[in-house]
Parts: sequence; structure tokens; C-alpha cells
Amino acid sequence: MTVLYRSTRDKNGRTVTASQAILQGLSPDGGLYVPASIPKFELPLSALEKLSYRELAYHILQTFFSDFSEKELRDCIDNAYGSNFASPKIAPITYHAKNAYLELFHGPTIAFKDIALQLLPHLMTAAARKNGLQKEIVILTATSGDTGKAAMAGFADVPGTRIIVFYPKDGVSPVQERQMLTQQGKNTSVVGVAGNFDDAQTNVKKIFNDTELNEELEQAGFRFSSANSINIGRLFPQVVYYFYAYGQLLKAGKIKKGDSINFSVPTGNFGNILAGYFAKRMGLPINKLICASNRNNVLTDFFNEGVYDKNRPFYVTSSPSMDILVSSNLERLLFYISGEDPVKTKSLMDELTSTGKYRIDDSMHSKLADFYAAYATEEQTGQEIAEIFTADQTAIDPHTAVAAYVAKEYQKNTADPHQTVVVATASPYKFPQFVLTALHAEYSSGSPLSLVDALHSKTGTPLPQTIKDLAVLPLKHHREVAPALMKTTVAEILGIKPE
Repeated sequence: MTVLYRSTRDKNGRTVTASQAILQGLSPDGGLYVPASIPKFELPLSALEKLSYRELAYHILQTFFSDFSEKELRDCIDNAYGSNFASPKIAPITYHAKNAYLELFHGPTIAFKDIALQLLPHLMTAAARKNGLQKEIVILTATSGDTGKAAMAGFADVPGTRIIVFYPKDGVSPVQERQMLTQQGKNTSVVGVAGNFDDAQTNVKKIFNDTELNEELEQAGFRFSSANSINIGRLFPQVVYYFYAYGQLLKAGKIKKGDSINFSVPTGNFGNILAGYFAKRMGLPINKLICASNRNNVLTDFFNEGVYDKNRPFYVTSSPSMDILVSSNLERLLFYISGEDPVKTKSLMDELTSTGKYRIDDSMHSKLADFYAAYATEEQTGQEIAEIFTADQTAIDPHTAVAAYVAKEYQKNTADPHQTVVVATASPYKFPQFVLTALHAEYSSGSPLSLVDALHSKTGTPLPQTIKDLAVLPLKHHREVAPALMKTTVAEILGIKPE
């Protein structure tokens, strides 16, 4: 079956192939690409416990990326998932405090974004060859902490590509920042923005939709694409690990074939949990997708009240990848709960742009039963880190702690007996200061490396290679700009002069 893609905002239903959607990233009308029909998982659930991560990735992704040949797709997958991951399982499951933890941080930048972003460069370069694209691909992305480093690690020195990453200067952890600023690769650029993630993300979208700048790019031999989860090449590889988790639970005897399970997902831009939604639509037995937020709980209010309102204080928290008030991928969910109505979807997104809020109708709200939403305060996040460490000497990062706390509250409030999987999205070494504070450990708040050493001493958690590298790699990137100057900065980096 050939799966084509349409925009969430295009009432004419025009379609593109998977490779075209990967290259474009964002639809020209500002909408996000979604499959014209969601494929079903064709293998029996019992097969999940026998498949390697690579084999499972092929079986799932060949349905979404159906214009790639078997050899093209298998080559992409084989190049993405190998010795660059510390665990041969890629995404192993461990068990703590009565819940399963899906560990997605064993890639080269110790965050869940690696699983998709180690694959995306291979998909994109294959897509470029397939479509006869001669122009240099410029990956333009905003990051709340992890996407930027993971994207650069994937695209560094990939022929025919450049990557420009914008991040909120004071909105990421010191380790996250140092990881980005030490990134090697002649085609990589990192720019600090004097604002929050939403400022960076909003301006990246404006740059994508800037007709004059895009014409300048075309003339100079460039073409924009995206490494954010608005790109289907980022989104659908994340579906794989939901199925893989189910297979591991089957193999461990934690569930029986056909049993439904819950996933608790720390959620900011809504891409990770949306991949779980697609997994359920494909046939994976998921009972609840638990949307776990931090103090920036705009999604909690949306699911519980049917109102999305970004007109609220923005908080810098210990879980910066969730410090987001405009969750881009939610647009895809709006499209589905509106009955795949692009007119209604566009109207809601236009309302968000003009007023900062929208309200969905009762019919749409009634279709959110797959989700449960709650949030954790900073204090509750710290308490969860301490409790898990006390229970079995395992250190977890603040994002994972948010998901663990909300999962525990969900179980307490609902008495739901289904097996719950906490999606563990980052290594504690990305956020050593908050983890140390939560564990009441003594430390010097000097350099990021001193914090890493203190956490290692306290927990004994093995040091990942990317953390060891921070001690020897020089700082390479030094640009900082105001949000209003992001467009000019892109032009300067690429050596073009926009009108």
C-alpha cells in the first residue's frame, strides 16, 4: 500500500510522497503533513518479542515511507542503529518502583531525540537522491535543549547538508548548552536566542514561510528543511519504540498478548506522545497515553478543559525540554479529532496565532479519551527523583521524573491495573544540578563538568561518552541574537543577503 501525505490545513486534499514530505518538513501552507490514511501493523503481536529493533523499525517504517525501496530503507536503518548506541537493544526496558521504564537515552547525545535524529539524515539524503534534488539542504531548527544537539550529531559533515540550530540562551541546562556549543562539523551552526523556546520556534516557522527569503535561497542553491518533530522523518521513527516496548514486556512475561498497557510520556512539543497515538491507531493495545507536563501545563488544561491558552506566565524549570507553551505537534491531533477537517484545523491555529488561545467544541473534546493529563511541580519532580533513588539506587532525570510522578498519581486516582511504562527521555547527566539537589548531595555549582563529577560520585551511574567528551572538546559556537534578528542571522550564516 502506498501512503501519501496531506497537509492538516489544505482543504483541497493535495498529496505528496513520503520522501517529498521529509524534504519539505513543513507544508507550504503552514500546515503539518499527516498520512492520508494511517496504516495498520500487519504482523501478529506475538512477533514483537522476537524482532530486533532494526527489524521492527523496517516493518513499521516501510508502511509510512512507502516510496523508499527495501534496500534504501534498510540501509538507512542499519546506518542509524548500531555501535553509536550504548545498548544493543537501542531502547531497553528496566523496572523501578512497580513501573517499567522505556530507556530512550542510550544514543550518542543521551536523549530520546537520538532515536529519530540518527535516522533522519539518512532518510533525507536518500529522499534528495530519489527526487533529483541538487540544492544543498539547510536544516533549520529550534530546540528546547535536546533536539539541537541530537540533530547536529546526526547531520554533522553529512554531504549536501547544513544545519542551523537556535536555542533559548538561558532556557537549557548547562550540560545541554555545552553539548551544543562544542559540536563539531563544518556544516553546523548554533545560535543562542535572547528569549524562550517559543520565541525561537515561532521565528523559525516565520523564516520557513518567508517567501522572499526562500526565493533568495533557491537562487543561492539552498533549500530549507526541518529536523523538528514537525517533520514526518522525525515523528514516525518514534512510533517504533512503542511497539518495541510492548514486545519486551511480552518477552519478560509482564503482559500477555493482547493486554492493553499505559504509557506516561513527559510532554512539551507533543511529538513523542503523538507517536504513541499513531501506534495505537496502528493497532498497538494502548489503554491510556498519560500526558505528563511540568509547571508549563498548557497541555494539562487543554485535555482537561478543552481550552488551549498560551497567554500565561512562562516558567524556566528543571525540565527545560518541556518549557513550551506552543506545542506544534498538537495540530496533528486537532486534525484527527476534528474528523480530519482541514478548515476547522486551520481556523483553530489561526485563532491561536491571533489571540493566543482557542477552545475546541464538545464533539472534539469527547475524542480525547485516549489521553489522561496532569502535571508535576518542581518540588514533586525532585521528590520523585529522591524516591526512585532511595528505592533502588537508580538516578533519573527531571523529565523522566515528571512522567513517573504523573503515572503514580494516575494510578492512585484511577486504580487502573494496566501495566504502565514510563518513557525515560534523558540521562540524569544532562541535568546534574537538579538531580544532585533532589538527592540532597553536596556539590560545587561551578562548571558543568564539576556537577557531572559530583553526580557520578553520588550515584555511580556510568559516564556516557558524550559526557566524557565535554571535558576535552573546545567551545566552537559563540553567536547570540535577539529573536527579531534570527532571519538576518540565517542569511549571514549562509552568505546570502535577503531583501
